[in-house]
Amino acid sequence: MNFLRTLGLAALAGASMLIIFYIGLHLWGAWNDEWSGYNASLEYSTGWCNVAVVPVAGTIVPYGALDGEVNADDVVAALRSAERDEDIEAVLLRIDSGGGYPAASETIEKALLASTLPSVALIRDIGTSGAYLAATGANVIYASEYSDVGSIGVTMSYLDNVIQNEREGLHFVSLSSAPYKDYGNPNESLSKEARNLIERDLSIYHDVFVREVAQNRRIPLEEVKHLADGASMPGELALQNKLIDFLGVQNDTRVWFAERLGVSPDEVVFCE
Repeated sequence: MNFLRTLGLAALAGASMLIIFYIGLHLWGAWNDEWSGYNASLEYSTGWCNVAVVPVAGTIVPYGALDGEVNADDVVAALRSAERDEDIEAVLLRIDSGGGYPAASETIEKALLASTLPSVALIRDIGTSGAYLAATGANVIYASEYSDVGSIGVTMSYLDNVIQNEREGLHFVSLSSAPYKDYGNPNESLSKEARNLIERDLSIYHDVFVREVAQNRRIPLEEVKHLADGASMPGELALQNKLIDFLGVQNDTRVWFAERLGVSPDEVVFCE
């Protein structure tokens, strides 16, 4: 009995020490986040602005980000930070991008659709392909009259290196476990069968893109199919075709934000 009692007390003491340790760890983490500036990095405002500006500038990629690229996860993190900031009342997604990876673009689109904050996508110079898909997740889309908008479609084009390799005496050796494992490799000629596979996939991706735009923009599917020839268009034509809602620059979005938030345009202050 004494042994069992001693064992029970030891277990209780151990559990108490673990609880104290975890509480201490939590308190230390909270203190470190505050004093290291981490908490501040998650905030868009210190009380002086109320519309978070989230840039999408460059090629949209799913991970990492080199010069001229934007990481979709970073954009989503910025949107979530804006939602956590009590001073932020709305979001402006500022786009200067010709698109990028389809799934990465979809990540931004879905995050905007799920956002609890009123949102505007502003296309300044260019908002095409995946960047346009991302824009459709916002409540409304503004675009400059000088902008390039749309380009609804998907591409998997690449340079064929076969002839160049032959000139340089290079020979591609394919070692793969399945007949189509290497298809699309630029160092071997594309067979008719492989081309059919790629075009099959492109058709599927294209149809998904068209459906997403039709649903998000509330445009009849057949109208979007007609527009989805891969061509882009100036802001004026995009407005006529209902791909955007308004022509304008960032300052013009104040009117929409003011109406949505129930304030005067002067009270709309961008965090930038």
